[in-house]
Amino acid sequence: MRQLDLAPIGNCAVASLIDAQARHVWFCFPRLDADPVFNALVNGNDPATGFMDVLVEGFKTSSQSYLRNTAILETILRTENGEALRVIDFAPRFRQFGRSFRPPMLVRRLEPISGQPRITLRMRPSFGYGKTAPQISIGSNHARFIGSDNVLRVTADIGPSYILNETPFLLDQPVNLFIGSDESVQEDPDGLAKRFLHETTGYWTDWARQLAVPFDWQEAVIRAAITLKLCSYEETGAIVAALTTSIPEAPNTERNWDYRYCWLRDSYFTVNALNRLGVTRTMEHYVRFLLDTVVNEQARELHPVYPINSRTKLKEYEAEALAGFQGMGPVRVGNAAAAQRQNDVYGSVVLSSAQIFWDSRIPSIGGVNLYRRLSPLGETALQSALVPDAGLWEYRNRSGVFTYSATMCWAASHRLAMIAHKVGATDEAIRWGEKSKTLQQEILQRAVTREGWLSGALDTEIADASVLLLPQLGILPATDERFLRTLKVIEKRLLKNGFLLRYDEADDFGRPETAFVVCTFWYIDALVAAGRQEEARELFDNLLSRRNNAGLLSEDVDTKSGELWGNFPQTYSLVGLTLSAHRLSRTWEQGLWHAS
Repeated sequence: MRQLDLAPIGNCAVASLIDAQARHVWFCFPRLDADPVFNALVNGNDPATGFMDVLVEGFKTSSQSYLRNTAILETILRTENGEALRVIDFAPRFRQFGRSFRPPMLVRRLEPISGQPRITLRMRPSFGYGKTAPQISIGSNHARFIGSDNVLRVTADIGPSYILNETPFLLDQPVNLFIGSDESVQEDPDGLAKRFLHETTGYWTDWARQLAVPFDWQEAVIRAAITLKLCSYEETGAIVAALTTSIPEAPNTERNWDYRYCWLRDSYFTVNALNRLGVTRTMEHYVRFLLDTVVNEQARELHPVYPINSRTKLKEYEAEALAGFQGMGPVRVGNAAAAQRQNDVYGSVVLSSAQIFWDSRIPSIGGVNLYRRLSPLGETALQSALVPDAGLWEYRNRSGVFTYSATMCWAASHRLAMIAHKVGATDEAIRWGEKSKTLQQEILQRAVTREGWLSGALDTEIADASVLLLPQLGILPATDERFLRTLKVIEKRLLKNGFLLRYDEADDFGRPETAFVVCTFWYIDALVAAGRQEEARELFDNLLSRRNNAGLLSEDVDTKSGELWGNFPQTYSLVGLTLSAHRLSRTWEQGLWHAS
């Protein structure tokens, strides 16, 4: 089993990561950014606590897959003597009583397939990021694991002593477990589990049916889309960058961070990908989050990252009770990037909101009021465009005037010119247009090196993968000779065994050892735009081959071994997969003409 062969389940309120043998190793409760009551993923190589699993006597093999087009996971466990059981894991999500039903709950259903396997259920949560063992109370059909600030309740149709005492028993009929808030389960557990399973299956299959997928790589794109959906926290509309914290970017590196928060940049990319798939509701919820949390009457300067819930604090500290992923600590909680200056965020907010002004599918089209809310951010973007910042790579001990940051500030003013024209503010549209044109000329003049390629920072020479995004943002076409020269420089300096590095210069922690997955997708997209379709397809297929057993990608990949590293699942990477698949795929007409 590869190190990140994990499969997420969730319902946009909670999520859990499950390994290939049906062990829950990461479950933050009761929110995506909360205390991980199952934390085995970052608690050393062989943790005694922080998980939920099932031990099978005589275990031999396992196989795992999602129910088609859902976030419902099925794991088959087989024994040496031919017995087998099926483990179904999901988080309930469906429409009930006219609204979305998505409780902070996991459901686990165990069904015998052949014989009567002898199993042991183990439930070992901890609290306070591994510091506190729970107190336990017992009811007739449930057990309560009590922490200082929270209670995790497990209800089952077997006696709680089987779980608390880890007593082996023969699985001769289905067993159901409900893991979540401290609320009683009033219905028959077996009937309730089957109803929840049926309704949740219906929800996901209906949701997937509406996706505008490319003809090629449909299964990969659908899985990416479902997982991107799982990274949204629907209560507020925020989108997390990943579900985990502190999986290092490379072996034994200090590059490990907490990604369970809402980066304005990452969220823009996620919204963009889901919009391409026809999923506009996530964009609507996210814009609501922006208006509620980010863009208010006083907000002229933005932070790069925000908590998904106002109760969460982002001050960074180390969870000393957890040993780290494979013992590679520290485990960080919070993220100091929240205090950085990252000027690209202004473009991220404007671009995330722009489609609302044109998309006729949306019930409430953006109008002059939303434009007025966004305009101050455009003014700040113009003031910030050529001011040093930490950049999109979030350097901790250096700053510069980075080309991507400046371009995103330009994009904010450029899109506001279009929006102003759309809402009838003609004079303002002209002003935005004039200012964006002036800024565009200065950025391109200062970003182009003496050799005629685009640097990652103004007035210096840095090979940086982020400049591959400039044509997509519209500041210059992909056929521009300056961009074509940039492609050659990036190929020479950053492309390693089919994977693209972010940059090749030392940063705060030395030279990067692994490739940032989304950068390879950016390079693939640039190749497509430059007409180099076959090269792009070869690189795309190579990157797809590095997905884990669930068809997903993390943040980073080792350029030599192809091993996945970094927080998981990474929205950036799944966005890249989705957009590159669309750009590379045959049209539906082409595919059906040549279908065998």
